[in-house]
Amino acid sequence: MRFKKYTFLSLKIFLKSIFYFVLFVIFYLIFATVLARIPIYGEKTPDKKELAIFLLSNGVHTDIVLPVKTNKFDWEKYIPTKNIKQNDSIFKYLAFGWGDKGFYLETPSWGELKPSTAFNASFGLSTSAIHTTYYTKMSENKTNCVKVLLTQKQYENLCSYVKNSFVMAENNEFKFIHTKAIYGNHDAFYDASGNYSLFQTCNTWTNNALKSCGQKASFWTAFQDGIFYHYQ
Repeated sequence: MRFKKYTFLSLKIFLKSIFYFVLFVIFYLIFATVLARIPIYGEKTPDKKELAIFLLSNGVHTDIVLPVKTNKFDWEKYIPTKNIKQNDSIFKYLAFGWGDKGFYLETPSWGELKPSTAFNASFGLSTSAIHTTYYTKMSENKTNCVKVLLTQKQYENLCSYVKNSFVMAENNEFKFIHTKAIYGNHDAFYDASGNYSLFQTCNTWTNNALKSCGQKASFWTAFQDGIFYHYQ
């Protein structure tokens, strides 16, 4: 009888846990959808918007894409092309994508996602990294690559936001991660500040980047749809 009692209690606790988990997921998705639709309008400025940046998405994850070099800022000083496999002298753009370090470096595909990696990433228990990719050109479209024009001051504010997301090394470059988990010939990983979680995702980081330079953004978003919704 005692064994049956403990079995019943264990089953009851298990079912309650499943119920609360499903309830949490439902409320999370509802709030994520609603808050993503609430707009933060871009600031009005009389200054000329002449610097082009891009919002880039692979359908799940978003990057901020900036010019490699302007008259005010040279990203190659911090992210040298010596850290990528194949250098190209005509690189014009550099993409930045913040995310969970464990997911970036230990998960080549969704099918290889470890429960421990997913748990740590969901609840902010692991460190973060920034994935950078050099591009020679950008192909603008409404689906996954949107151009945004900034003033000089707005661009400087955005650069400060992105720069402050990195961990600096002693050589005054960003702290490079030596790994074979790169995606191609033109990308690299760097240590970043902050912790990834359900409430601070890669897309939240991109959304906050837009807020930092006075552009249209979601009130809060965990997903890339919340960003591109305001740029359609």
